[in-house]
Amino acid sequence: VQLQASGGGLVQAGGSLRLSCAASGLSSYVMGWFRQAPGKEREFVAAITRRGGSTYYAESVKGRFTISRDNAKNLVYLQMNSLKPEDTAVYYCAASPSLYSGDYYSRSEYAYWGQGTLVTVSS
Repeated sequence: VQLQASGGGLVQAGGSLRLSCAASGLSSYVMGWFRQAPGKEREFVAAITRRGGSTYYAESVKGRFTISRDNAKNLVYLQMNSLKPEDTAVYYCAASPSLYSGDYYSRSEYAYWGQGTLVTVSS
């Protein structure tokens, strides 16, 4: 499956951005968002189950970010509010064909990755 992330950009602290990820056959996959800041490892941000019934978030973004999906449009979204400079990173969408329960937070569970979109939050 090919994943195409978009929506990144430059925003001031306190602002909002919405990232999108397009993927064919989206309903077959658990979808996740990860991010990687310069000099740091890629980290989990959020995940959503196939029908959108359950969502999972990193503690650092809980209450500020919302993951959602529209299987009819083959799109998954990450709405990011109250952005902070520490949210600056390249954001990647990822798809897992095999997750049904378990570690939604682990990179190794996701087989397919998009190319990433850069989010820069200025202070």
